[in-house]
Amino acid sequence: MVSTETVIVVSIILFSWAEYCWELFLSLRQIRVYKTKKKIPHELESVLDLETFEKARVYGLDKAHFNEVKSFFSIVTNTCLICFGWMSGFWSLSENLAVSLGVSRDNEIAISCFYIIVLNILSLVVDMPFSIYHTFVLEERHGFNKQTVGFFIKDNIKNFILVQVLAIPITSVIVYIVQRGGDMFIVWLWSFCCVMILLLVMIYPSLIAPLFDKYSPLPDGPLRSSIEALAASLKFPLGQLYVVEGSKRSAHSNAYFYGLFGSKRIVLFDTLLENYVKKVDDEKKTEETDEKKTEETDEKKTEETDEKKTKETDEKKDATRKKKGCNDAEVLAVLAHELGHWSYSHIYINLVVTQVNLLLTFMAFGLMFKYAPLYTALGFAPGVQPILVGLVTVLQMILAPYNALLSFAMTILSRKLEFQADNFAIKLGHSKFLKNALIKLNSDNLGFPVHDPLYSAWHHSHPTLLQRMENLNKKE
Repeated sequence: MVSTETVIVVSIILFSWAEYCWELFLSLRQIRVYKTKKKIPHELESVLDLETFEKARVYGLDKAHFNEVKSFFSIVTNTCLICFGWMSGFWSLSENLAVSLGVSRDNEIAISCFYIIVLNILSLVVDMPFSIYHTFVLEERHGFNKQTVGFFIKDNIKNFILVQVLAIPITSVIVYIVQRGGDMFIVWLWSFCCVMILLLVMIYPSLIAPLFDKYSPLPDGPLRSSIEALAASLKFPLGQLYVVEGSKRSAHSNAYFYGLFGSKRIVLFDTLLENYVKKVDDEKKTEETDEKKTEETDEKKTEETDEKKTKETDEKKDATRKKKGCNDAEVLAVLAHELGHWSYSHIYINLVVTQVNLLLTFMAFGLMFKYAPLYTALGFAPGVQPILVGLVTVLQMILAPYNALLSFAMTILSRKLEFQADNFAIKLGHSKFLKNALIKLNSDNLGFPVHDPLYSAWHHSHPTLLQRMENLNKKE
């Protein structure tokens, strides 16, 4: 007779592999699109050049192959985690570390904190090769990476420390609530997590994000005046306008606003602003001119070296010219879209959905976390039922089918909200400039405009470029 533990393990593994196969199927469909679609869609023939289209196609193909390898490694690792009882092994390691530092084995809160640190270290070690390859090979190959090795190392150290600073106290409170909350622990746990989510949403942009990137006030000028006038006309409580130096990290661009209550702040990536890019271009041109003068006065350089450097300089100039960002009218159209999210209270809609989902998952956790076979199936000795392990197992493994369906539903909702925000910008008269901005951003970020319908429906939280342009044209 098959034991309950075996049924649990097999069920978790089967769904994990079923989900992996589904994702692989969708990925292969999109890869086929990358390989076969080599002509610009007729809707974009007048605004997209063949060279950029081809670069976007190759970039998309490279990313898809990278994600295939990473996904396969992840599913194999997770299978081993379950089959070989690694979760119980990591818990034993955490217990031994705690005991070696004078902590009692009965102190589940302290051991849970050690467990979090152990898992975070292992996750960092396992993910690091993929992160290095993605940053310094894939993104570098396609001209997006701007990070130096030193910047990358410092960034990862700061991120690791920050994760521990946040995770350890939150883990301690969660375990304490489950231990002491009695029959009402679900309510207390949900209330605590609701408060923490709101708190992190409020403090992240102003206290945490500046630890990684430099934020500066947008200088006075026509763009700032236009943004302030737009905000005033909509009664948007604009507190400050910032430019973030995202160009030190990547050539990708973006814009967003933040703030739940009271005054709000708008953030523009420097790579989004055409004037900023022009400023960088001027600096590069000056440097290139100086280098050229030096080369002309250096008689020791061979003609072959001169030709090679001239060719490299021309290629750099061409690459720079093709990433111009958006002009002021187009940036204003992008912000009109973002203000549409504010006007329709999309951030609050997402918060409500998140909190309702959180309550449902905690209710499921409350029903399952004391089920003994769940822990013995993962390799724990009878009677050993760590709260944190139960929480992770229920929320990430047992509820995996529910999470997959919820993710799909949220993707559908997100696309609907994006169309609403676009329509808001159209009502304000920014249709033409929003269309231009979308095309420029798609080109600058090497977004491939053609997608497999099934892949897009499952993965894309934003409508595709062609879908958004079709909507804009209809509204016009």
